[in-house]
Amino acid sequence: MNDLSTKERVLLAATASFGTNGYDATSLDALARDLGIRKQTILYHFPSKEVLLAAVVDQAGQDFRTTIEDALVDAGPGWDGVEALVRRMFRLALARPELLGLLREVSRPGSSTAHRLTTQMEPLIARGRLFLKREMRAGRFQQADANIVMLSAYSTIVGVATEVEVSRALGIEPTLRSMVHRRQELLRFLHSALVA
Repeated sequence: MNDLSTKERVLLAATASFGTNGYDATSLDALARDLGIRKQTILYHFPSKEVLLAAVVDQAGQDFRTTIEDALVDAGPGWDGVEALVRRMFRLALARPELLGLLREVSRPGSSTAHRLTTQMEPLIARGRLFLKREMRAGRFQQADANIVMLSAYSTIVGVATEVEVSRALGIEPTLRSMVHRRQELLRFLHSALVA
């Protein structure tokens, strides 16, 4: 972390706070205190909390695009592609749950950055939709609503990373083992929904 610039440190800390505590519960004063810098230093790089959130969303969008692009490069056609993407997203959920928390936070109704996130994610969503429809036309996947399939996968992965208390209420402790089990369950669900 010492090799990071102050601006990069602020972005990482803000991502963690927005993704874990939420936008409203995050204060620039607390961020500065936790980073050992002055609030004015944050404001030098990001003139307001809203500008900081926009920068965090932009960085998160880039991180998601990189993760998904890497998974798609490694994946083959058909089921192998779906499985590779799900596995990569679960790795991301495990390594950086705050990133998925941020995604959940800014996609809520009324969020000032929801449009910004949608703009960033739309090319990936369109690519996923095209992939599923192409595989359905080729007969490798059953006919299904591609949007519902993607929404189901998204909801499961984001929920695993961010809904810890809901998981506990259901008797599922947030452990590596339970995450692996939920990944297997999601893959089984997707397989039964897609594979002819």
